[in-house]
Amino acid sequence: LYAINKIGAIANMLVMNATEAEIHEKLAVTESKVVITVDLALEKIVQAGLLSFAGKGLNPWEMIVVRDKDMLKKMAGCRNCGAMLDGADAAIVVLGDSEKSDTIVEDCSIVMTFMHLMADTLGVGSCWLQGRLRDAADGSVSTEEFVRNLLHYPEHMKLEAVLVLGMPAQQPEAHTLEALDHTKVHQETY
Repeated sequence: LYAINKIGAIANMLVMNATEAEIHEKLAVTESKVVITVDLALEKIVQAGLLSFAGKGLNPWEMIVVRDKDMLKKMAGCRNCGAMLDGADAAIVVLGDSEKSDTIVEDCSIVMTFMHLMADTLGVGSCWLQGRLRDAADGSVSTEEFVRNLLHYPEHMKLEAVLVLGMPAQQPEAHTLEALDHTKVHQETY
């Protein structure tokens, strides 16, 4: 609950700290209804990632925000399930600095989780596209090599994942507490 409450607190802080000018500039108003756009949400989603936890406080991660439609289309070949990038509003590539820490998988996963939850809080659709230990759609290179060739990040930066973002046509139903599979939880021993 602490992590969920922290995400909620971060979301409230980031959204409430948006200036009135930001809100008027970046929110779409249609038929007296205010709709959050990816432009406003993207900044808040990135801020949530920057506020995430990291082992030893090293923050060994960096992000590349991609908005260019041509680049998103090219990136779609990074995985056999990467077609969602073609047509996405944005993508955030999360990289770990292998020279800075040996916990980059864990630390980058926390960044991804914070941003994923923030996107949902703001009503933005998001999908975690795994990059580490995966191959490009055509199988010729790894997903990491494919993305590195497009975005030109250095060898010591390792791809964890890509957060694909867009405004959903509809919001899926939330999970319910009644549907939780408690057989996955063991007490004291396995």
